[in-house]
Amino acid sequence: MSVELVEVVRSGFRECVHRGSLVILDPDGEPAVTLGEVHLPIYPRSTNKPMQAITLLRNGFDPVDEAELAVAAASHYGEPDHLALVRRLLDRYGLAESQLECPPDLPHAERARAEVLAGHDPAEAARSIYMNCSGKHAAMLATCVINGWPTAGYPEVAHPLQQAVLATVADLTGEPETDLGIDGCGLPIVPVSLTNLARAYATIATAAPGSPERRVADAIRAHPRVISGTDGPDLLTMRATPGLLCKIGADGVHAGSLPDGRAFAYKIDDGHDRARMPLTQAILHRMGIDWTPAHAELAAPPVLGGGARVGIVRAIPGVL
Repeated sequence: MSVELVEVVRSGFRECVHRGSLVILDPDGEPAVTLGEVHLPIYPRSTNKPMQAITLLRNGFDPVDEAELAVAAASHYGEPDHLALVRRLLDRYGLAESQLECPPDLPHAERARAEVLAGHDPAEAARSIYMNCSGKHAAMLATCVINGWPTAGYPEVAHPLQQAVLATVADLTGEPETDLGIDGCGLPIVPVSLTNLARAYATIATAAPGSPERRVADAIRAHPRVISGTDGPDLLTMRATPGLLCKIGADGVHAGSLPDGRAFAYKIDDGHDRARMPLTQAILHRMGIDWTPAHAELAAPPVLGGGARVGIVRAIPGVL
């Protein structure tokens, strides 16, 4: 059963509680903390993107720099620098935006979205390149071109690319074969346990220099803005925690690892984003990172009343 992890306190009154499950691993891969249902499968959502990017490298994908590799693992905000990387990748392999099979969307970043919507009907303004997974989809198309695989239908589970992804996820997580789901961007998604998700991140973060795993880890750590965007949770958390590799997933999932193999993964039951930052910072504190004022600020988002701070969102004291 999941446990209470995060609370919302308004004017001294506990207003809401977010339940979930989490695991923290020691450098040797053994659980240091387990709370809730850490051995049951969850959909990892976008925390699986580093594993998908590793698959691409294993199958000949050749990014020109770390930023291009990072956007292949990104949940980007659709800001101009993100779109420039996606377009550069498409252009280099003679691909068109119309070949992206992720659904049309608007940029996640408020300013970028407002600029797109200015003078446009929202339904007509949405484009696949704005979707947060477009970098991954562009890199997948490029990998298809490199291998001579069909570019049409690349999200289908029977496509050679997706079969390669499934093999990589199985390799990194040790998760047994099971029924697949469909992620928000239309690609197959493998259910994994939080424990095995954390172990996969530890493997990626501690891999040998130059390996596909380490290349992805280094690219994400070097370009946290590329994999997220302005004020994104991963950008803020990695900026405050040198050496940390982490990636959020939709509906309350987060996973990460430090360079020595200490790792974490969690799932918030109700998927609410406001629980994410306080819990992640509390986990990092429990893992023994050097706690800074930046961590303290991220750990305590304000609850507002009449425009003034009247409370706090926080990891429940003593839970970790």
